[in-house]
Amino acid sequence: MKISYLPLALAVAALLLLPLSGAGVRFGLWPFRFGFKVLAAAAGVGVLAAVCGLVGLAVPRLRAGSLGILAVAVVVGLAVAYVPWNTGRQAKKAPWIHDISTDLSDPPSFVAILPLRAGAPNPATYGGPEVAAAQRAAYPDVQPLQLDTPPAAAFARALAAARAMGWDVVAADPAAGRIEATATTLWFGFKDDVVVRVKPAGTGSRVDVRSVSRVGKSDVGTNAKRIRAYLAKVAAGG
Repeated sequence: MKISYLPLALAVAALLLLPLSGAGVRFGLWPFRFGFKVLAAAAGVGVLAAVCGLVGLAVPRLRAGSLGILAVAVVVGLAVAYVPWNTGRQAKKAPWIHDISTDLSDPPSFVAILPLRAGAPNPATYGGPEVAAAQRAAYPDVQPLQLDTPPAAAFARALAAARAMGWDVVAADPAAGRIEATATTLWFGFKDDVVVRVKPAGTGSRVDVRSVSRVGKSDVGTNAKRIRAYLAKVAAGG
């Protein structure tokens, strides 16, 4: 094999490791912490591919007849390395919490989902004032949704929006105004649980949402993003 093909081989290896990091966790081949190591390895191999490609481009003897191959290796290597780098950057910006609620004084509680969380590292009970303070500082925009519709109609909209989000709806209790569901993250397949509470508010309704990760001390902002997207769907009519 020509030495100029080495950067491309490294880039392909990095490209294979990238999805493998999440697929292994999703299909139970290894724990999520090992998946993070595979993700870091993908970044390292990607950077190595890019460096080797740049060296090849800088050396006329290596560059001759291999310009396109070396350029592809650099681009692919950097693209693969960007994904873990960007994830790490977001993790540093996010607070060290994994339980987000629109109601910090009386967060909605789980009922039907509790058996599904049995044995999960993160408890279903709310973390208290410290978690609430961290959320207020990081996500001040995560607030309850006020609707002009009566609770029954608001509940129907909330349930339709939960299904539109692609969540696995575990329970829907119109009398209690409570919806419980499980959301699965795209990359690693993490299970996050969501509880929605609809109750009367004046002549309309108030919709509160709480989203909690089963594993991980930090959710890298995932739960807050999920709540924002969900409430936007409810506001738009489901």
